[in-house]
Formats: sequence, structure tokens, C-alpha cells
Amino acid sequence: MRVLLVDDEPAALERLQALFEQISGVEVVGVARNGREALEQIQALTPDLVMLDIQMPERSGLSVAATLPADERPEIVFVTAFEMYGADAFDVEAADYLLKPVRFDRLRQAVERARRRRALREAPPEVPPVAAEAVSFWVPGRNGHVRVSAADLDWIEAARDYVLLHTPTRSHIHRLTMTALEEMLDPTMLTRVHRSAFVNLGRVQEVQRLGKGLIALVLRDGVNVAVGPTYVKAVLARLGLNATA
Repeated sequence: MRVLLVDDEPAALERLQALFEQISGVEVVGVARNGREALEQIQALTPDLVMLDIQMPERSGLSVAATLPADERPEIVFVTAFEMYGADAFDVEAADYLLKPVRFDRLRQAVERARRRRALREAPPEVPPVAAEAVSFWVPGRNGHVRVSAADLDWIEAARDYVLLHTPTRSHIHRLTMTALEEMLDPTMLTRVHRSAFVNLGRVQEVQRLGKGLIALVLRDGVNVAVGPTYVKAVLARLGLNATA
């Protein structure tokens, strides 16, 4: 997978480059330091994936992505401090949104998600199985709103005034509080594991013991979700594990 990195901060670009060196099957083919350079590099290099900083001089990452024709657009992963959003955030079906400073496990998850999306685009469509009724969310999309079922979520991440609804193929931004989510969600489907995270425990591949009674959950995509101290006992019980083992 050919990757273009776009960020106006040299330190952020260096960090991304160092992290990508640890991910197999990817090649960083170029860098850009503002929106104008980003558009030029996308046209010249035709990357498979673009890591786009949201806040940049001359033109924001959101504006850059929204300018690209939908049928020719590479996979987009936004990198942001989540300080603000514009309407353009919902005009682009981004694969993921990463908070700065970027964590390696979240970057790896974003890359795998982008790969999966490309494979799905190239594969013939499948008829999805009929799923049991679950809570769903209407989230802003390019042409209005999109329904996202809680049954399709891997996990939910708090992002200041928003939450990120993570599915296997993309992330959706939704303006909702974690308290409101806890009242809506079936805890057997999405369990609160931290003040800033819910997890579908069926997607957990590994439980890491961190010492002093703390644990972290490793999901199928490799993302690492910390479990808050007050949630450890309940999470382990739902997983069928002994808290003292």
C-alpha cells in the first residue's frame, strides 16, 4: 500500500514516518506540508492511502479531502487534535480519525481498515446476513445521514465533544456524550471499559495484565484499549476470567 503523509509540523511527519517503518506491506511514497502540496502530490503520486492533518495553512485537510472526486479518492485517514470540525468532516467517508500524538496500535488499525476497504471495493457485493435488532445511530454523512448499528461496532472512543464509532471498515463521528451512550447501549453488546471507551468484548483477542490489577484489551485489529481501574472486575467477569489470576 502506497502512503502519502500530509502535516505542516515536521515533528509530526517524522513520527508518522518512524511508525510506518514498523508496518509491513506499506511504502511512504511522499510527504506534503500544506493543503496545496497535498493536492499536487495526490495527483502526481496517486497514493492508496493519505494521512491528512486537519489543521494546516493554505487549505485544511478536510477541504483537501472534500475536493477530491469520490470515485477517484484514495483512502483517507485524518490526523487531528480534535479542536474543531467543519461540515466538510462529514462530506468525506474517511477510513479513520487518529488523535495526536498518534499511537502505533491505532495507526496499524487505521491501515488495516484502509486495506479492508480497498478489498471490499474490488470484491463483488455480498448480501449481509439478517442481524438481531440493535440500537443504531444516525450519523452525519456526505448526502445526509447514515444509520450505524451498534452490532457492527468494534469499539467506541471518546473524542472531546464527540465520539468515534469504530466499525471494521471505517470510523464515524457522532456528537454524543459517553453518559448518554451508556444509557442507550446494551452492556452485553458494548461494554463500558473506561470513562472514554466502550468495547464489543466479542472482538477481544487478548487481555494484557499490566500489573497492580490493571489490564488492557487487544482487539482483532491490534488496537489496545485500556480498562479503567473501576471497570476491571466487571470486564474480567464478562470475559469469564478471574480477577486474581
